[in-house]
Amino acid sequence: MISRRDYLTAASLAGLALAVSPRALRAAGKGDDDSERALITRRIPGTGEQLPAVGLGSSASFARIAGEGDTATIGALLEVLARTPGAVFDTAPSYGAAEQVAGDVARQRDFSRQLFWATKVNVATGGSDGGRADPAAARAQLDRSIERAGKRAVDLIQVHNLGDVPTQLALLEEYRAAGRIRYTGVTTTSPGQYPALEQIMRSHRLDFIGVDYAIDHRTMEERIFPLAQERNIAVLVYQPFGRTRLWRKVDGHPLPDWAAAYDIATWGQFFLKFVLAHPAVTAVTPATSNVRNLVDNLGAATGRLPDAQGLRRMIAYIDSL
Repeated sequence: MISRRDYLTAASLAGLALAVSPRALRAAGKGDDDSERALITRRIPGTGEQLPAVGLGSSASFARIAGEGDTATIGALLEVLARTPGAVFDTAPSYGAAEQVAGDVARQRDFSRQLFWATKVNVATGGSDGGRADPAAARAQLDRSIERAGKRAVDLIQVHNLGDVPTQLALLEEYRAAGRIRYTGVTTTSPGQYPALEQIMRSHRLDFIGVDYAIDHRTMEERIFPLAQERNIAVLVYQPFGRTRLWRKVDGHPLPDWAAAYDIATWGQFFLKFVLAHPAVTAVTPATSNVRNLVDNLGAATGRLPDAQGLRRMIAYIDSL
């Protein structure tokens, strides 16, 4: 197995633009048997629309460089992502300057139409009950987000962190009826909200949910993922690296040789392919501000995925560290 650094260097030398085009992913990603590594896509339940299985999130370090005004790096990231047509770019008004700066760059460089643009709405006041959302403030936030995306209809807007779902999801449905949004949904990455998420999935019509899921955080497998499959709800996965938790765990440890059986070349691909192996997952959107890491992440959306035996082996290896 090659190191993450060597793999990324090779991808860089091959040319970032070439490395992430769907044709190049297939042509350059030969398996041991010389078979081509197909680009992994997933269907949005109920529509048949296919999404590439790995996209890009804009929280964390992406939001930091947006706040610093680093439009050059953001432009490079979006250019790489846009070379996989339909790849998900996930953002939110609450991610600092990420939505505004990414939107400005995408419009100026004409990337918007190549991307599946996913953002969020939440103006709820907080509190133990989630607080109330002022409809006028929510409309204003939605209008800004749609303008920033630079698309006639934004692909997906979700209610962020289950903020006053009755009020804000109703507004999303209104905007969808007006042709300004294509898909709607809700998100949470808070364990305390998982029971509420399950209830909302049962009581509301949702196209998507956005949740946290990782090899060492598999709660979603118990109830939420089966319910999403039952209700035909697409799933976006956030935090596949446990923020930085998993990187700390594997620091100094080698990637196991048997990972090559699943076309895994780096730890990043190890974590992402575990997530993608679950059939409920539509796409995963790891955040990064590093173009080379984005190339590596997109590489996880090619080739073979672990089977049940492989998943058990992956879990056991991580648990042993």
